[in-house]
Amino acid sequence: MNQKIILLVEDNPDDEELTLMALKKNNILNEVVVARDGVEALEFLFGDGPDSFTQRRLMPAIILLDLKMPKIDGLEVLKRIRSEERTRLLPVVVLTSSKEDRDLLESYSLGCNSYVRKPVDFAQFVEATRQLGLYWLLLNEAPPSPPLW
Repeated sequence: MNQKIILLVEDNPDDEELTLMALKKNNILNEVVVARDGVEALEFLFGDGPDSFTQRRLMPAIILLDLKMPKIDGLEVLKRIRSEERTRLLPVVVLTSSKEDRDLLESYSLGCNSYVRKPVDFAQFVEATRQLGLYWLLLNEAPPSPPLW
């Protein structure tokens, strides 16, 4: 399980810390790469820097994607992920505090695999994270990764 990378796209430092704590509390020990805005997420997925997946040769097993972010928002990141052949099939879970129905509908319209509203209560957040990790990292059968080039 440790070889599967999680890409966490989250601009709020408190939510980032809560997510990392919840993963650790649930013994999800996968490497977590954090992108703090949409630009960093796209750079990781499509760039050629030392931290990009093309240089590491490892595609994330799952992307946990916030919607409301500076620079490039989560919906635009999702649109770009789905428009590229090499990332089109990556599991993307929108993990957001947005309660707006249009965000939910747009996320699914753009091809997210799941939409989870962040629980306010930490115990509920830990449980939601446990279930996400169990399903997406252990139970889900992902499609084979396409070639990087």
